[in-house]
Amino acid sequence: MQLLIITGMLIAACGVIFALQNNVSVTVTFLFWNFESSLALVILLAIAAGGFIIALVSTPSTLRKQWALGRQRKRITELEQICDEMKARIQILQPQVLSVESETTEATSYVGLKQIIAGQDSKSDV
Repeated sequence: MQLLIITGMLIAACGVIFALQNNVSVTVTFLFWNFESSLALVILLAIAAGGFIIALVSTPSTLRKQWALGRQRKRITELEQICDEMKARIQILQPQVLSVESETTEATSYVGLKQIIAGQDSKSDV
């Protein structure tokens, strides 16, 4: 922040020095309009008009980016909340799944193709 203030002050000082050194009177003609002033004032007005035009042109895209960023932050918050809820649900359901898996593996004994060809019974192996 301090660097930005120092930079602004240096630019302002350069502008003052420029205005003091370029106090020659010039005439600006645009269509039917004539304007006579110092060279420094004409150049500074041209720079200000250019800055104003750039601000007008860039404002819509900046606003769109800000709105998109706000929507994305809101969506991230929603997804983090959903993720936390799912993690809590996994913690609750994990012991139940483990108990069901252990019951299933103990109760079911599968017969493989090798056992069928050899004519062995799955109950005799157990």
